Amino acid sequence: MAQPTVISLLLVALFAVPGVLAAAVFQPRDVATADSVDTTAESFYSSFWNDGTAKVKYNNGPNGQYTVNWSGNKGNFVAGKGWNPGGPRAVNYSGTFEPNGNAYLSIYGWTTSPLVEYYIVESYGTHKPCSSPTDDAEQKGNVTVDGSVYEIWTKMRKNKPSIQGTATFPQFWSIRTDKRVGGTVHTDEHFKAFTAGGLKMGRHSYMIVATEGQDSNGTASITVGVGPSTS
Repeated sequence: MAQPTVISLLLVALFAVPGVLAAAVFQPRDVATADSVDTTAESFYSSFWNDGTAKVKYNNGPNGQYTVNWSGNKGNFVAGKGWNPGGPRAVNYSGTFEPNGNAYLSIYGWTTSPLVEYYIVESYGTHKPCSSPTDDAEQKGNVTVDGSVYEIWTKMRKNKPSIQGTATFPQFWSIRTDKRVGGTVHTDEHFKAFTAGGLKMGRHSYMIVATEGQDSNGTASITVGVGPSTS
């Protein structure tokens, strides 16, 4: 993925939605936390990062729902909902994802010790991740899971934003070969595929169902924790 050259550090006040209390602190790749205030509902972690140039509006809806609209064909952002910590689980999600240009819909997260940024890509816009020579990516194999073949890739990021500040770290990618918006993702199978490819993960930090836009525009409305209707 293209990484921003401008990092904007902002502080966003606490905000609450039904079932969720969330605070967003705009720092490089470590941007928000959420804790449940309703013990009858699942708690979701909400994350919204903006490089300071992307023109984007993120709305943190109730429970696992969020919407995001972006325009201007400039800048990079990552927004979504999930869990902190992340890790092996069946991730259900549904909604719409309508990018115009380069954008990703993915299960996105981080590990520490070692520091790793990972993507389980469900859909994307005009650019398939790891497909350009300039991406300098290496394919490590494939995994068949969740009704499709996913390609396993890795590449290094040097002196880029991370949850531990500017750092050098690998990215791990599991890229679905037939794009979809909505379904169940068994993250444990993707993590096993990373390991089988020699890609070592660490202790799980946050994990979200993320919408990311890069020099593009579009809209997305995603609900985490709810699968698409089978009717």
